[in-house]
Amino acid sequence: MEYRWLGDTALKVSRLCFGALTIGRLQADLPLLEGAGVIRQALEQGVNFIDTARLYGTYGQIRAAMGQDFKDVVVASKSYAYTARQMENHLQEAINGLGRDYIDIFLLHEQESALTIRGHWEAVEYLLRAREKGLVRAIGISTHSVTGVKAAAAVAEFGVIHPLVNVAGIGIADGSLSDMLVALKEAHQAGKGLYGMKALGGGNLLARADESLDFVLGLDELAAVAVGMQSVAEVDYNIAFFSRRKVPAALKEHLSSVNRRLHVEDWCQGCGSCLEKCTSGALHLEQGKLVVDQANCRLCGYCGAACPEFCIKIV
Repeated sequence: MEYRWLGDTALKVSRLCFGALTIGRLQADLPLLEGAGVIRQALEQGVNFIDTARLYGTYGQIRAAMGQDFKDVVVASKSYAYTARQMENHLQEAINGLGRDYIDIFLLHEQESALTIRGHWEAVEYLLRAREKGLVRAIGISTHSVTGVKAAAAVAEFGVIHPLVNVAGIGIADGSLSDMLVALKEAHQAGKGLYGMKALGGGNLLARADESLDFVLGLDELAAVAVGMQSVAEVDYNIAFFSRRKVPAALKEHLSSVNRRLHVEDWCQGCGSCLEKCTSGALHLEQGKLVVDQANCRLCGYCGAACPEFCIKIV
């Protein structure tokens, strides 16, 4: 496993970051010990970086996976907090939930511009005080937008940016993939630690997994890439791929046979942009929300690429 410094922070992380969203209540909702076992499989093979968020509900699984053997794992979490009081509560919840004295990285969740960052500045000021006290080591934002990356790169207090980037540009809220790559380069040159998200486009690029992972691993600006994993087999595949070892054919065959489904997030706006992309008749709107006929869905991913809110995933 390759390790890189996360920008100008003092954190050295594995290029493969365990994305904990998929094991949590929003997706697979794995039981505590099962979820911990999947994470543990990654830690035992050299992964030292875990990405989570308050929203995911995975602190207990991460704590159980780390146990007494992996106390030095770098953990990043995220919060939508606006106020100092909210952020204090959310940071303490993370520290307590993980069973640690501090958390390595704490980010503002899904910030898309300088305006939204300013709207959360009271929470940022609390994080700065918490960093002085040793409760957090680095702060920053996660973002789905080019504008968000550029805005965060201009904030001296931010050390880490967690941007959405993938080979097809699926989920980028503004601009093109080319625009995002330029923004990442600028942020990297500013000394920000970058670790990517949604390399597989929320599952919509699973049919192009090797190509998609090759693409993000080729971006030198990214110290690491967070990949969601919900089974030991997925961990083993990603460990092999990120370590540049040949993935066993049997493992590839097993993963290709896993039953998956189209998942629609709660924030669907019912805009209908996805409907014309579906040629199998699997999608329709019901009371202003997208509804999926799983029996007719071919999991092609075309609808996900058309969603302006990035709320359609393959899980």
